[in-house]
Amino acid sequence: MQRASVQKLRDPAPAFLLDSLNALRVAITVFDSEGRLVYANSHFNYIFRGLPRVQNLLGQGYDEILRLALPEIAPGALNGGTETFIAACLAQLGEQAWAPQDIALANGRVLEVKARRDGNGHATLMWNDVTEARHQFARLREAIKLSADAFAFYDSQDRFVAGNSLYAALTDTKLEDMQGLSFEEIVTKFAYGGMLALDVSAEEWLARRLRGHRSPASADTLQTASGRAYLLRDCATSDGGRAVVFTDITEKTRAENALAQTETVLESTRDSAQRQTGYLADLTKRLDSATAQANNAKTTLLRTMSHELKTPLNAILGFSDLIGALADNLSSAQIREYAGLIHQGGTNLLKMLNQIMDLTKISAGRYDLRLTPLDAGSMVWLAREAFAARAEAKSIAIDANDCPIGLMVMADEVVFSGMLNALVDNAVTFTQQGGTVKLSVAAAPDGVRIAVTDNGPGVAPADLTRILQPFEHAGRVADHAKGAGLGLTLVKSFAELHGGRLEIESISGEGFAASITLPSAA
Repeated sequence: MQRASVQKLRDPAPAFLLDSLNALRVAITVFDSEGRLVYANSHFNYIFRGLPRVQNLLGQGYDEILRLALPEIAPGALNGGTETFIAACLAQLGEQAWAPQDIALANGRVLEVKARRDGNGHATLMWNDVTEARHQFARLREAIKLSADAFAFYDSQDRFVAGNSLYAALTDTKLEDMQGLSFEEIVTKFAYGGMLALDVSAEEWLARRLRGHRSPASADTLQTASGRAYLLRDCATSDGGRAVVFTDITEKTRAENALAQTETVLESTRDSAQRQTGYLADLTKRLDSATAQANNAKTTLLRTMSHELKTPLNAILGFSDLIGALADNLSSAQIREYAGLIHQGGTNLLKMLNQIMDLTKISAGRYDLRLTPLDAGSMVWLAREAFAARAEAKSIAIDANDCPIGLMVMADEVVFSGMLNALVDNAVTFTQQGGTVKLSVAAAPDGVRIAVTDNGPGVAPADLTRILQPFEHAGRVADHAKGAGLGLTLVKSFAELHGGRLEIESISGEGFAASITLPSAA
């Protein structure tokens, strides 16, 4: 009966049609009304390479095939148990089971499975590789988490699909509670929730907001009851959805209002001064000068607010160097001290900004590596020399005897150097007076392993996962005065961007070990 069912399905199909189905980059399987396989194209074996050839699977039940494929399923997909996983897959063969299902594979790929039934009770399943789409969506989520703006994305049905915590806070709704809500439901609550300072009725504002949302692109400003001002931008996306962005312009608005009031007062005073003689004419000139200065101040302020923070940070560093150089001539120890503090603060802020920008680029998939073969041992020796003076000041020995020359890795030289410097910097910073930092390079089954180990105070095991997250610290607060808690986060991200990994281990009071494994260039 099983073979007859297979033959009944395949006989009417011309050979060229079967060849076309086999040429697809999507796997197709067809099950009869009893849930037994009657057809599968060759791409099914490409996805599940551990299964027998599709010709040998014909007649087997969907549940039997799933059990054969279990070794190729990602462990995370089986957390609820094997039977739960199989039951969820079998549910797609039911009547009116239209919802697609994602299946994660052990090799890191993600499959989207869609099912449909025909009038004869046959169920057709399409297995499509959506790995890149899912990864892009995950990177998008991480990028908007780091944004200073409030972000929200709606699908083609105008239902909320993604956003950050700033958007949730602005609309006074928990992020998890917004999933699946329509834009109109969210904005209606926003309009009537008392969070806005409106100059029209809530009904009028809501109607205007919905009109803007339905146009290709729109922009508006709004003020909250707390006194914050936002620039609201809303535009259609290429997939038929919508993107909504709220940018905080509170300080800019306040500055513009203050400057506008100043200009009004100055204009009025100038008009009055023009009616005076002698002394008043001189006063008019001074007021004109003040007006020009106010206009210049406005232009400078707006330019500063629209640029990245690097420009003012570089200025701070330049002036602090100048103050430090003139401190002896000014005979003021306090000026020298303040100059040092300004320079230190500027350096730390600039470093933090660069780290945040790097993390944002990595999360968005826009960080381009310039890979080249590098000698791992030589790079480690260079890192050792860079921190030799700091280590000697603390009587710390940096042992690099286990760093042989000749083990080559494929890496971006600037990024690799930054990773090594970050790990050695941590080790020297947290190792106590008279301690030891050990550096090593060794071949590993999946590349080259570079390790940095110290005998400092270490980290509690419970903190090992947490300190890999952005802005997280462990240990004494004083030890982190010059860091933002982004060093290990960046090292981990850069290692993974190279196709490698970062591993850390520690026991509180017994030291800390960090190692990066990068692909070999051999």
